[in-house]
Amino acid sequence: MTSMKPTNVRWGVFFTLLVLCTINYVDRAVLSICMPAIQKDLSLDPAIVGVILSSFFWGYAAMQIPVGWLLDRFRPDKLIVVSAALWGVFQMLTGFVSSSKMFMFLRVLLGISESPIYPGGTKLQSVWLTSKERARGSSLMDSGAALGNAVGGPLVILFMTWFGGWRGALIGAGIVTLAVAAMSWRFIKGTPETNPRVNQSERDYIKNALAEEYEGSKTAGGSILKNVGIRDYLTSRNFWCMLIGFFAIDAYWFGLMTWGPNFLADTQKLDIKTIGGSVLLIFGTGAVVELIGGMVTDKWRQTGDINTVMRTLLGLLAIGMSVSMYFLSKATTLTAALAWLTIGVSFERWAGMLFFVIPPAISQRNHVGTVAGCMNFVGNLAGVFTPICIGLIVSLTGSYNGALMMFVGFGIMILVSALFLDFSKKVGSDASQVVQGKVSAQ
Repeated sequence: MTSMKPTNVRWGVFFTLLVLCTINYVDRAVLSICMPAIQKDLSLDPAIVGVILSSFFWGYAAMQIPVGWLLDRFRPDKLIVVSAALWGVFQMLTGFVSSSKMFMFLRVLLGISESPIYPGGTKLQSVWLTSKERARGSSLMDSGAALGNAVGGPLVILFMTWFGGWRGALIGAGIVTLAVAAMSWRFIKGTPETNPRVNQSERDYIKNALAEEYEGSKTAGGSILKNVGIRDYLTSRNFWCMLIGFFAIDAYWFGLMTWGPNFLADTQKLDIKTIGGSVLLIFGTGAVVELIGGMVTDKWRQTGDINTVMRTLLGLLAIGMSVSMYFLSKATTLTAALAWLTIGVSFERWAGMLFFVIPPAISQRNHVGTVAGCMNFVGNLAGVFTPICIGLIVSLTGSYNGALMMFVGFGIMILVSALFLDFSKKVGSDASQVVQGKVSAQ
């Protein structure tokens, strides 16, 4: 290995993912921020609003497993950039529609086009990062969700002011997306082996660490793992605990993301400009906490056992998520509501980031994209149903209390799933599942 100081191109890749995920969530959140104006303009019932907010996830969730399979077989960098250009186009088209049906149709297409971003970013962790760097990589990628919601509020308000209402805001968001997609290719393209900006020291550092993690998975007797297939994953407790926990994470997140602005408008009587500032506070704080959480997690991982680190953090964060929603249901002032929403989002952001570390931790390397796609598929089923459930609860009861108790339950689900996960064990690594010879690539 050369003594030259390693470059840090891998972090440039994940800073690019941060920018793309931020724009991704600006594009997702723009409809939620504009929804009070859209609802008034088009005279939409709360139940219909819930269906429109949910429709994005129909296409997004349906494509997760197929996209994960593609990411394991083709270059994730290309799929991510092409998808970003497509979702910019569909966002622009949404600004020209005037019926709930067309809204739903284009939101489904937007969901399909955005589907590669998170499985693709998770796949890139197994290409570019060592196991003790992935919390930081995950926090860079996933904090784009909170950051996109944070800057999305003020940005959408500006677009509405500059371009004449919610239609202009949707079109403006699409134009920004196309520009970012074009610029991101320079930084995200290639692999450690093919990217010319990576020097030999960084290349060897990544190669040796990944070889130790993925190719050194032998038993004490020196036997090598058998060819791991779908049955191994479907019978794995780790796989199912990951899915259950991430369903709850996304139910919590997407519920707050889609209905949070309406909750503040309805319960605290805020206008759209004040909502934009509140969203900046809530989700901006969440983004900062998530980035700090990535650094704290990786720092602890340098000396701590992965099970101790992950179970402790996820358990404490899950409890905090439940407690914050319980007290939000009791809040009677704007200050209290903003405080508990900010705390809940911050805990969720840190916990959600940790879940994106799980697919590379428990999967064989050639399955990371597919497993991440499965996780995101189940999580986004929550994105399909949660906005509808909240809309129905509010429509039938005239209150958000039932929905907030549902969020308390999501935190409990995350806590239980974390306690049963073994983060140090890859699927198929049991001693009884080995054969002599080489690992078969699928």
